[in-house]
Amino acid sequence: MSDIKRIFVACGSGVATSQTVASKIASMCEDENLPVSVEAVDIKSLESIIDQCDIYVSIVSSGQDLGKPTINGIAFLTGIGMEEEFEKLKSYVL
Repeated sequence: MSDIKRIFVACGSGVATSQTVASKIASMCEDENLPVSVEAVDIKSLESIIDQCDIYVSIVSSGQDLGKPTINGIAFLTGIGMEEEFEKLKSYVL
């Protein structure tokens, strides 16, 4: 089994939306036995902690390239394009 990948999910406050998306992603990854740790974070602190994660799930655009594989978090909120984004996320994990 590969190393555990750290996934950060960031929204404006790091509370409601990112928690919802982080929980959904964690559940989906668990269903597929993917070795991940999913954490909701505050976008304001993201820049200082981005080097601690392997994959970033964006809910609001930070407006910059963070140098990490980035997944569209809105898809997990709306369900639109979610499978496609989850496939992308899995490709980064495996």
